[in-house]
Amino acid sequence: METICPIDSQFKDQISAFLKPPSLLEVQDYFDQLIASKQIRGLKVKPNGEYGKGIYAEEGFEEGGLVLKDQMLVGAQHSSNKIDCLVCSFCFRFIGSIELQIGRNLYLHDLGVSMNNECTWQTSSQILKDCYQSHSSGGEDYSDVEDPQNFGECASSSSKNKISLPKEVVESLMNGELVLPYSKEFPLPPVVSCPGGCREAYYCSQSCAEADWDLHHSLLCGGETSKTLCEALSKFTQHANETNDIFLLAAKVISFTILKYRKLKVAHQKSATSDASNCDLPLLLEAWKPISMGYKRRWWDCIALPDDVDACAETAFRMQIRELAFTSLQLLKAAMFDKECELLFSLEIYGHIIGMFELNNLDLVVASPVEDYFLYIDDLPHSEKVRKHHLDIFILFSA
Repeated sequence: METICPIDSQFKDQISAFLKPPSLLEVQDYFDQLIASKQIRGLKVKPNGEYGKGIYAEEGFEEGGLVLKDQMLVGAQHSSNKIDCLVCSFCFRFIGSIELQIGRNLYLHDLGVSMNNECTWQTSSQILKDCYQSHSSGGEDYSDVEDPQNFGECASSSSKNKISLPKEVVESLMNGELVLPYSKEFPLPPVVSCPGGCREAYYCSQSCAEADWDLHHSLLCGGETSKTLCEALSKFTQHANETNDIFLLAAKVISFTILKYRKLKVAHQKSATSDASNCDLPLLLEAWKPISMGYKRRWWDCIALPDDVDACAETAFRMQIRELAFTSLQLLKAAMFDKECELLFSLEIYGHIIGMFELNNLDLVVASPVEDYFLYIDDLPHSEKVRKHHLDIFILFSA
């Protein structure tokens, strides 16, 4: 039996207005204003009813010159990648140090932490807290973190058969006591903690931390919320990590829209009299405008049928996807529901947000300074390499 979302029925007309595709003229006007506000020269966005939107050059560019630099609307590091790479939660730049990157990778993999392990996320999120103290610009105290030895039971049997570095060596890499040769040639920005103290998000600079807080993270941070909301956020995140981390992007979109709506309403109230407790639909539509420009369909309607699903089971498969989205939405609603923006928590809108990412996702690969570091070591003359007493670390890690 199909699950019914009561918000879909309650706000049917408003939801239709939200999901109505903008006209070509509205799209053109939006991008013209966006380009003008960012002072981008030589480029023009032109919508086409048949092929979508295209970026056109209106003047010549020098070879190797910068054509466009812009901020992504929302982005997230793949959950499975968080064990291997410590990056800024806003711009996704590698942070900490070469030693920290290598040490935490060795440490987590030595424990057998895998995204398929049932105790993975609780394990990794706790262990990582120990890694950053000496690499943080704020000197935070992590003395309340549980002893990583307590998580040894999560190690997989396969990890126990691998050759491991001594625990003391790995810990000295993470806490900065051990400095690898030539690592200073690959400096990384220090670790900046979340302004809300959630210890799940880390940044390369205070500006990135503040920007993420202002745009998305303040509603998704478990540091300053009540214990109940913190647990609700944890359940939502765990469900996303175990099923599909596309839900994390959808949550950022809803958070972005709510926060932008609140700012617009504050500015509007300074110049006009309005009811502070009721939803101002035109302002909410204005806050939603950047999202409205993306092509959308319901996730369960547009997702490709997997090869292992028979065509006769397609209807059941799409119903399962819909139920999965509804479960995620209920968990998100428990974590950050806003009564004034209630219609954003409709399954119809949530499904279209996820479908937008399904149809428009772009995976970005950020060059790893650790890989560059090992390439640098490999290119050293043999006489230089054999004189370095930490060569065994390079061999073990690269193997």
